[in-house]
Amino acid sequence: MLTIDCKEVSSIQNELLVYVADKVEAIPTLKNRQFTLSTFDDDAILDIELVISAIKEYFDSIHEGSNFAVISNNNFISITSISGTDIDGTTVDKSNSICSEKRGAANGSCHIPCAFAYSSTKAT
Repeated sequence: MLTIDCKEVSSIQNELLVYVADKVEAIPTLKNRQFTLSTFDDDAILDIELVISAIKEYFDSIHEGSNFAVISNNNFISITSISGTDIDGTTVDKSNSICSEKRGAANGSCHIPCAFAYSSTKAT
């Protein structure tokens, strides 16, 4: 069993857990600010280098790979900020959201304009 410390990246802990557990085909257990990975077969041993590689791959996929170090000590892996960067998770700052507006008129509506607006939550 391996323990991954997520104190400095707790806002993305759940996404990281799912990604890494899927990559290394392990059983995850969520804990407070950390998670553990264990094998399906009690006699098998998780490859710590494969787990570290999966964690680094996840951070690269969210463009944070250069900001965090993955450090192992026996069966304990910690993720540490090397640049002082915080990850804010998946929340969206609505003040920076993209708004689109469409104006038009439906048939038979006496051509009264109406507006449809939506706010995109996808970062560009």
